[in-house]
Amino acid sequence: MPREMPSRRLTSPAEPSISAPPHDQTSASGSSLLALLARTSQLVDLLPELHRHAVEATGGRCSLLFEHNPRNGGLQATSGFGLEELRPDTWAPGSSERTIVDEAFSDNRAAFVSDLRYRMPDLGSRLGTEAALLIPLTTGPQRVGLLAVGFGSDHEGPSDWSVVANVANGVLGALELSRLRRNEELQRELRQLLDEVSTSLTTTLNLRNGLDVFCRGATRLFGADHTAVWLHNRRSRHLTLEAASDAAWMTPGLQVAVDDALAPAAVALRGSRAEIQLGPRDAPVSTVTIPLRGRRRALGTVVFEGVRVETGGELDLLDRADLLGLHLSSAIENLQLLESVTRSRRELENAFDSIAHLVVVCDPRGVIVHANQAFAGRLGLSRDELIDRPLTECIGSELSAWLAAPAHSDDPSLATLEVYDPMLKGPFMVTVTDLVDNERHRAGRVLVARDLTPQSRLEAEREELRKRLTQSEKLAALGQFVAGIAHELNNPLQGVLGHLELLRATGAFPKQLKREVQTIYREADRAAKIVRNLLIFAGSRRLVNRSVSLTAVLQKVLALRVAAFRAQDIEVVRHYEDALPRVQSDPLLLHQVFLNIVMNAEQAIADARRPGRIDVGARYDKATARIIATVRDTGNGIPPDALSRIFEPFYTTKDVGKGTGLGLAIAYGIMQEHGGLIAAANHPDGGAIFTVEVPAHPGRSRQRQSTVKDAEA
Repeated sequence: MPREMPSRRLTSPAEPSISAPPHDQTSASGSSLLALLARTSQLVDLLPELHRHAVEATGGRCSLLFEHNPRNGGLQATSGFGLEELRPDTWAPGSSERTIVDEAFSDNRAAFVSDLRYRMPDLGSRLGTEAALLIPLTTGPQRVGLLAVGFGSDHEGPSDWSVVANVANGVLGALELSRLRRNEELQRELRQLLDEVSTSLTTTLNLRNGLDVFCRGATRLFGADHTAVWLHNRRSRHLTLEAASDAAWMTPGLQVAVDDALAPAAVALRGSRAEIQLGPRDAPVSTVTIPLRGRRRALGTVVFEGVRVETGGELDLLDRADLLGLHLSSAIENLQLLESVTRSRRELENAFDSIAHLVVVCDPRGVIVHANQAFAGRLGLSRDELIDRPLTECIGSELSAWLAAPAHSDDPSLATLEVYDPMLKGPFMVTVTDLVDNERHRAGRVLVARDLTPQSRLEAEREELRKRLTQSEKLAALGQFVAGIAHELNNPLQGVLGHLELLRATGAFPKQLKREVQTIYREADRAAKIVRNLLIFAGSRRLVNRSVSLTAVLQKVLALRVAAFRAQDIEVVRHYEDALPRVQSDPLLLHQVFLNIVMNAEQAIADARRPGRIDVGARYDKATARIIATVRDTGNGIPPDALSRIFEPFYTTKDVGKGTGLGLAIAYGIMQEHGGLIAAANHPDGGAIFTVEVPAHPGRSRQRQSTVKDAEA
């Protein structure tokens, strides 16, 4: 609660005698004053006796005590004696008045002014007398206040000037003693409040919770109706209402601009000390604002609404507010620094844990002091379980021996090792570097292990692509060579076939040679077919792209081989996914691809010398936007040594005269031209499986799914 201060109006006692008291009476009065200073703790109880003593000792009529306001250099009337009214406004002496006051303070000597009406009219109106004794109150060079004792017009000042010094010392001692007691009380109250705030902050580490506690305690301390804390946001140049003593006053997210001339919080932010904003004349309450300033920047503002400021208590109130603002600013800045450090550490830890490589930090003894989540996860432990454990317990023997060797610490080329570590479960490229402190002294080591498993996988894929490229280059070179030969052979073969057809039609040859002519024609026609296949393989045929249904092509291929299936007791099962997209392709070439694959499956089942089954399927892969067709047989499968060469030209596992080795090579070339893929493998359940991938056409979809099981005997 605020301390009790003198009321605005003072009752004038009986006018004292203007004659100077005897010397022994002054001494007795001084002794009683000292006893009063020792016994009385409240200044409000002591001031009336001090004024009475000053009037009696000097022989004056009344007295008025001004306290110096270091904020504006004015003199604030705080108490009086023998006055009709104590004016609450600050006395700002005019030029002539200031000269007299400044001389009194500079000489530190009392001055008697006999004609107040002309020389100091403002002071004369306050005292209501014609003359006054000005007694400066100072502590060294610092002004504390001014005691003005009023006299009648016929008085020439005190008869004994030695008592004036005693009066000044008594008043000054009372003011200093009161100030010390007020400071002690203020420090105790502030300490109690700040202890509550500190307890809240250390418990929750939440600034808003601590400020809520502060607002409630500060409201009690200042006797205010409402307290609010506004924090400054430098980026948005706004003040945000962060906490309030009353939840009804708390509006979440409420902001005011820092240059708002009407908002008390914004106005106070630009100040340097606490200020009192007086309310209307008939309102007994005021607004007190305290700027919160850190070491380098403005932090915010505290606003007290409804503070009852008693006359003469303004300086005490403002000193209390300044001290409170100083302690609160320090607490806010420290917590903001702590939050900044915590946030920076959290960001560094997140960045540390985001590193995909395995990272571990050790001290000079080889004990783990920090590890990222990747390292802990590879070991199946938490990071807390890794701290203070020797690194050698977490890595393999080969890596431990390499780290223990002193050679790589001097030679940078030895600071990297490629090793398979059984503890870390994989191949790694390990790099070790020295950890140095701010003084560039070695404080440990940092080990970074990069997992080589993805790199190995990438290298395997690269090798596979290299093999495919080699295969494509071989096919391209061979295709150019074959195309030239095929064109050269095609013309004479066509001539032979034409003449043989003419001979067969006219019969212009001996009848006993009919069988030989038929054999010659059949073999010539076979040679012509080989030449046509060579031209297709060489890419000499123009590609005709059309929107084609893959299932329709598969159906035509299977229908073409129905008789062969029945003859060899082969069962055909179809699995077509519903609503397959169409493909952009040459239907004849696509037909030839699947015809070659189906005939190979048919031949594989025939070679197994038992009834078999061919499974034909087609589905759409959304991830790759391709239609994947599969043809699986139940034959003996593909020999392992032939699997890698099965698409090479002129390579065949069939007997001589039963195959040219161009069927699958031609199919491979056709799929390459279509931007597709063809692959062969042995099925885990036996037999071979061919997979064909064709890019889907972004057009219409096909018929619904059909699963047909046909048995042709």
